[in-house]
Amino acid sequence: MLPAIAVIGAGTMGEALIKGLLRQDLIDPQNIIASDPWVERLDFLREAYAIRTTASNGDAAREAKIIYLSVKPQVMAQALEDLRGVVDRDVLVFSIAAGVPVSKVRRGVGIESVIRAMPNTPAQIGQGITVWTATPEVTEEQRQHALTILKALGDEVYVADEHYLDMATALSGTGPAYIYLFMEAMVDAGVHLGFSRHVAEKLVFQTVIGSANYARQSSLHLAALRNQVTSPGGTTAEALYHLDKGGFRTVLSRAIWAAFVRSEQLGKDE
Repeated sequence: MLPAIAVIGAGTMGEALIKGLLRQDLIDPQNIIASDPWVERLDFLREAYAIRTTASNGDAAREAKIIYLSVKPQVMAQALEDLRGVVDRDVLVFSIAAGVPVSKVRRGVGIESVIRAMPNTPAQIGQGITVWTATPEVTEEQRQHALTILKALGDEVYVADEHYLDMATALSGTGPAYIYLFMEAMVDAGVHLGFSRHVAEKLVFQTVIGSANYARQSSLHLAALRNQVTSPGGTTAEALYHLDKGGFRTVLSRAIWAAFVRSEQLGKDE
């Protein structure tokens, strides 16, 4: 069982952690203390998961052995200030704030054992992917605790260089938004063709899920899988021609690069 965890910032990703840990019976609910300025949110989490809650970041962290920072980058400085001088030296600080470097967390809290991670929203159903790194001061026991947390959210990839976290933010962290936008466009096109929205959504959802699972299980390159669907002079070839003509690949690549640059900007000190 995991030791006491303080969830600082009880929004979507904070709740994803709480759900994941409790779903797998990895911690006693009373060993989770969530803090958030939104009182109604805390009331909901307390009633839904039987955890403890508080509006004070300092009070939440005081008893914890793991501090899970799931606040927005814009309010990270205040959250770190709330924790400084409150937590014990042997605490593990686990940050998922986009763009916030390990150095800023260490300096802000005054703790050396820090993990920085970038999960994504499918973590809410235990099917996310998280890229993470750890400072040398993180003990083996703390690493095992971190892996337990990460596996409750889905799959994980460890990287030694923190620079990869900004890349992961742009690719997998922000990635679900690209997929949802693509799916939304497909559904709208289906409605334009004449399907009801309900039927169009069912067709698109299963097409995306099935295609992803098939690609994952196949040993073929993605381009080879695409070619399996593309007959010379056929409907798929015509559709792909217009996607390429519209700059689909280029626009997507530029969008991911822009997200990467923004992630780096968020990490810079004011």
